[in-house]
Amino acid sequence: GLWILSWWLIGRGVLEGRLDPGWLFAWALLLTTMIPLDLLVSWSEGMFAIGAGALLKQRLLHGALKLDPEEMRHRGAGQLLGRVMESEAVESLALSGGILGLLAVIELMVAAAILASGAGGGAQAFHLLLWVVVTLLLAWRYYVRYRRWTDARLDITEGVVERLVGHRTRLAQGSPARRQEGEDRQLEGYLGLSLAMDRADLVMTAVVPRGWLLVGLGGVAGGFVSGAASPVSMAVSLGGILLAYHALDKLSSGTTQLAGAALAWRRIGSLYRASGRPEAKGDPESLRRAGRKSDARGSDTPLLQAHALSYRYRERGSAVLQGCSLELRMGERLLLRGDSGVGKSTLVSLLSGLRRPDHGIILLRGTDRASLGSNSWRRRVAAAPQFHENHVMTESLAFNLLLGRRWPASSEELSEAEALCRELGLGELIDRMPSGVMQMVGEGGWQLSHGERSRVYLARALLQRSDLVVLDESFGALDPETLERALRCVLSRAPALVVVAQT
Repeated sequence: GLWILSWWLIGRGVLEGRLDPGWLFAWALLLTTMIPLDLLVSWSEGMFAIGAGALLKQRLLHGALKLDPEEMRHRGAGQLLGRVMESEAVESLALSGGILGLLAVIELMVAAAILASGAGGGAQAFHLLLWVVVTLLLAWRYYVRYRRWTDARLDITEGVVERLVGHRTRLAQGSPARRQEGEDRQLEGYLGLSLAMDRADLVMTAVVPRGWLLVGLGGVAGGFVSGAASPVSMAVSLGGILLAYHALDKLSSGTTQLAGAALAWRRIGSLYRASGRPEAKGDPESLRRAGRKSDARGSDTPLLQAHALSYRYRERGSAVLQGCSLELRMGERLLLRGDSGVGKSTLVSLLSGLRRPDHGIILLRGTDRASLGSNSWRRRVAAAPQFHENHVMTESLAFNLLLGRRWPASSEELSEAEALCRELGLGELIDRMPSGVMQMVGEGGWQLSHGERSRVYLARALLQRSDLVVLDESFGALDPETLERALRCVLSRAPALVVVAQT
C-alpha cells in the first residue's frame, strides 16, 4: 500500500505540474517508511517459517513413531532417506511458495483495480484475468512434468543409496560385468525428463511475466497511438501493467515452489496423517489395578496370559501364527525354539505390543492392552528384536543404553548403565573409549562390533526395568564365554524372561 501510495503521490505531482519540495519530501518519507516495514516483513516471514517448520518436523516424527511395523518393514534405506529429503522440501517450498503466492494474489487484485481505472478500462483488467488463467494452465503442465522428473530423481537416489548400503556384498558376490546394468538407460530417461522440465520451468519463470508485458502494452497501444487516452490514464495503466508484471513473477515462482511441495507431500503425507491416529491411553482404574498387582509379589495372577493367538501378514494367505497359547508368572524363564519362519518373531511382536493379534487375547496381570494403553504395556514388556531390526543410533553410548528412559539421564542412571555394561563384559570397551559411556557411537561415531552391539541391545532391554523381558535371538553373535556371562546377567536381572532361539 505504501509503495502504490508513493508512486501515486510522485506521479500526481509530475502530471499536475506541482512537484514542489513538499511533494518530494512526502514521497521520500513514504519510501523511507517502507524500509523498516520491509525488514519487519522479512523477519516475520523467517520466524513464521522456522516455527511452522519445527511444528511440521515434530508432527512428522510423531507420525513416524506411530507407524505400524507393516508399513515400514519393506522400506529400504534409500526410500527412508527419500522421505527425509522430501520432508525438507515440504518445509522450505510450501512456506516460501505459499507466502509468494499469497502476495501475488493480493498484488494481482490491486493491479486489476488499477488497470480498470486506467486507459484500457475493464477490458484490460479482463485481459489480466485471462492471462492468470493461462498461467494456471501452464502451472499444471509444469506440475505434471515436475512429478515425472521427481519420481525419476528419487528412484535414482533410492537405488544409489541401496547400492551403497550393499556395496561390500556387491563387490564380493556381484558380477563385475553386470554392476552398471540398467544405469545408463535410467540416466538417459532421467535426462529426457530433465530437459522437458527445464523447458516448462523456462515458460513459467520467463515467458509468463514477460508475455504479460506484451499483452498489457498491446491493450493500451491503440489509445496511445490515436491520442484518445490522457497522459494520466496512460500513466495509471503503465503502473498497473508493471504491478501485474511483478505479481505474475511472484505467482510463477510461488506456483513452482508449491508444485514441488505438493509432490513432496505425496511421499510424506502418510507420516503426517499417522500422527493423528488415536492411541489407546488406557483406563485409569485398570492402570491402578495393574500397579497394585505389580506391587503384590505374592499375587496368584499370572504375569502374562496369551490364549489362541493368530496372526496373518497382509501379503500372505495363510496365518503365520495360529492357536498359540502360553502363560508366564513372575520369576519364570521360558525358552522358545523353532525353525526359521514358524512365527517366533511374530509372537515376540505380539507380546511386546508392536502388533495386534487377528484373533485371541493377551493379558498382562489380567488386563488387556486396550485397558492398559500402548505406552503402559510397552513399559511393562521390554523386547530386544532380532539383530537386523535393532539399531545403534548416532548418539552417545549412554543415550543408546537408556533409550527407554527419559533423557538427559541422571548420574545414578548413568552409573547403573555403566555397571550393567561391565557385567555384560563391555568394561574393556568403555575403558578404551575416550569419553566413556558418553562416547558417540553408531554410523557417525565409534564403531561397535557385532558382539558389542548385541550386548548393547541386551543392556538396553534390561535397563527399561520392565516386568517381562523378551529376547529374540539376542545371543547368536556371542562366543561361548561371553554367552555364559551374558546369560548369568540376564537371568539375575530379568523379573520374567522369554528367550527365542533357532532350533
